[in-house]
Amino acid sequence: MRFSQPLIGGRLIRRYKRFLVDVRLDDGRVVTAHTNNTGAMIGCATPGVRVWLSHSQNPTRKLPYTWEITTSGRAYVAINTLRANHLVEEAIRGGRVPELAGYASLSREVRLGERRIDLCLDDARRGRCWVEVKNVTLADGRTARFPDAVSARGRAHLETLQAARARGERAVMFYLVARGDCDRFAPAWAIDPDYSETMVRAARAGVELYAYRSRVRRHGVLVTEPLAVSLR
Repeated sequence: MRFSQPLIGGRLIRRYKRFLVDVRLDDGRVVTAHTNNTGAMIGCATPGVRVWLSHSQNPTRKLPYTWEITTSGRAYVAINTLRANHLVEEAIRGGRVPELAGYASLSREVRLGERRIDLCLDDARRGRCWVEVKNVTLADGRTARFPDAVSARGRAHLETLQAARARGERAVMFYLVARGDCDRFAPAWAIDPDYSETMVRAARAGVELYAYRSRVRRHGVLVTEPLAVSLR
């Protein structure tokens, strides 16, 4: 995925009210940008770090700037969670996720019980495959972990996938590691043990867990290769 326009660089001043950040742009202006990332963003929202924003030409938007990329150590991290589904869909359609290849159709935001699941792959011969996508920004050394905050909604998604698997349908939790400096993926036991335990139960019940690394650059983001998944 390439950004439609060049991103605008600056330095983070502060994140506040969950969805707002103040940024001093490279030209000296201070702007308020929107962030749709509801997580704690541990290690990704330190005041003073380099960040990059997109700018919308939509005149009806109250805040035309959106926070897209931050830096964590030496890594670029894609923090715009609304782009994760598109990135994974692009990777599946491009044949870069062999575990999810070979389906005749792909639909987004399909209702499954009381929830909507991000992607539904369907094929007359193979049946349906439900795929929920999570954007992962937290790094513990070389290990990517999820979630970075307590996530009751995330637990509900795992339980919904587990119920689908119990009915004989294929169910996948896809962890998009939105940075390139991690070698493996594991649950964040220290942050949300309930989510982590639910992940273990879901995996034992047949829900497939995949984690893929991303190459994040200022011009775009690309899903690259799979990471080893550990439940510890």
